[in-house]
Amino acid sequence: MVSQRFLIVCLASLVSACGSLPSAGPSVTEVETGVTDDDIANYLLVDIDARIVDVLSSRRDAGLYETFGDNAPAPDLRIGVGDTVSVTIWEVGPGGLFSPAPVAPVTEGGGATGASTSTIPPQIVSRDGDISIPFAGRVHVAGLTPEGAEAAIRGRLSGQAMEPQVLVSVVGNVSGTVSVMGEVTGGARVPLTLRGDRILDVIASAGGIKTPVYDTVIQLTRGGSTATVPMKVLLDNPRENIFARPGDVVTVSHDTRIFMALGASGQNAEVPFGSANLTLIQAIGKSGGVLDNRADPEGVFVMRYESPAVARELDPRSPLPEAGQPVPVVYRLDLEQAKAFFYGQRFAMVNGDIMYISTAPLEEWRKALSLFQTVVAPVTSTVGMSNAMSR
Repeated sequence: MVSQRFLIVCLASLVSACGSLPSAGPSVTEVETGVTDDDIANYLLVDIDARIVDVLSSRRDAGLYETFGDNAPAPDLRIGVGDTVSVTIWEVGPGGLFSPAPVAPVTEGGGATGASTSTIPPQIVSRDGDISIPFAGRVHVAGLTPEGAEAAIRGRLSGQAMEPQVLVSVVGNVSGTVSVMGEVTGGARVPLTLRGDRILDVIASAGGIKTPVYDTVIQLTRGGSTATVPMKVLLDNPRENIFARPGDVVTVSHDTRIFMALGASGQNAEVPFGSANLTLIQAIGKSGGVLDNRADPEGVFVMRYESPAVARELDPRSPLPEAGQPVPVVYRLDLEQAKAFFYGQRFAMVNGDIMYISTAPLEEWRKALSLFQTVVAPVTSTVGMSNAMSR
């Protein structure tokens, strides 16, 4: 009689224990019911299907091209403050300003003809943008191309020198440079060339990157704007490889992309992507797969924050995108459907994603039953021995 009552109490406790035993996380039902709390939406729950993967595949973060709108040709290089320039001046005929001792070849007619030349020592463009030219004084050259500076000097010498011809060369380019720093072989201020240099060109001029391509991020700062793109994007999309401009700052960073694997997967850990692109199916494989003795194949979840624009496309009826803040989204993949494997192979993982595989309901019963057996076995053994002794 005592043993029967004890068993009844234990069975009742077993039923209640299923909802109170320790668990790796919420069940499928708990995720579904947790979408709203007192009629307030907490997150979006989205089933991964063909439409969802199409929406996410069309999503593209703003890159260099979108941020700077730069489809213009290479910029003209202009002389700037701090540049070092060299000026050479020619005059026609002897006895000019720049030829105190002209060299004149003798012609058949016996007349002396020819041109005299004089090179002014290289000088740095001052803070006010000027350089000094003998007999012309201070000439403003900052902001001019070398051809424009030649014309300015020639105009100042007109009427003094004899048909002057001027050549201006930039021998030390400081203003027309791009600063390249970070995970490059040799960080430097890279001078731009007249041919025009794109972002990958200046990175190559700095010695190239030191980190794997798939873990490398490029940040471009221009004026008051900054944009960041993965290195792989620059390599795969030529449009993103825009022309560099004087004053740009290019920072190369090592950013190991990871996702968190939790729940009934082969390992619970931070898992690096290890490649340029990673799909959900690949992520499941990298984390040890779905444990068939514990996992609920209907409950493979990916959790991340999405922009309001993306959230509106995922579920136009949801009130969450109206808040204007990043929207928490829970994506669900049901691996009991064969087509879900194809959807999962098109679903791209994002840096910082949480992949959670829920525990099967029967696993909770197994835990409770194991606890029940642990508690009951000593009691039933004692009761059995007591009954045997009473006979």
